[in-house]
Amino acid sequence: MALYDLLRFVVFALFLFSGAVAFGSWAVRTRRISPFSRPGQLIRKTTDPILAPIETWLLRRGSNPQNAGWWLVGVSIVGGIVVITTAQWIAVQLVRTAGAAASGPRGIVRLLIYYASQIVLLALIVRVIGSWFRVGRYNRWMRPAYFLTDWIVEPLRRVVPSMGMIDITPLVAWFLLLLARGLVLSVI
Repeated sequence: MALYDLLRFVVFALFLFSGAVAFGSWAVRTRRISPFSRPGQLIRKTTDPILAPIETWLLRRGSNPQNAGWWLVGVSIVGGIVVITTAQWIAVQLVRTAGAAASGPRGIVRLLIYYASQIVLLALIVRVIGSWFRVGRYNRWMRPAYFLTDWIVEPLRRVVPSMGMIDITPLVAWFLLLLARGLVLSVI
């Protein structure tokens, strides 16, 4: 747990640093701090190498390069959340795998069933979100999601009544998969 706490501290420190860079750059740019004074020159010397690539990226996309500092803060927030969440997920998976290995072959089979069902549930989510953006089954990125979920969604479409424009078949498939996983895991 000490490694996880250290990671959280590092992410928070990077957030504070990016906030300081953004604030310092803003203060010099808006002349709250004179760009020709010693503090202004130090701030420019420190922040320009960090913000220059972001400013270039923003310029190429037609955005205002003066917002580079706030983009840095936003990326540090989102990136920090992603890093911490990924680290936590990996730690949980390692604990889960170690517990399954300690339980012997039965635990490993249970873990494989759990992971297989999670992959199918994730494919259902991808399929639904893709349908919102009108990305169909013939898109090369959507083919795996349809391949993994057609075996349950298509037969349910024949049974589940249509609700106008809303297709609740993936939702029914979701609940059936959770129910089936619970039943199978309770038997094994």
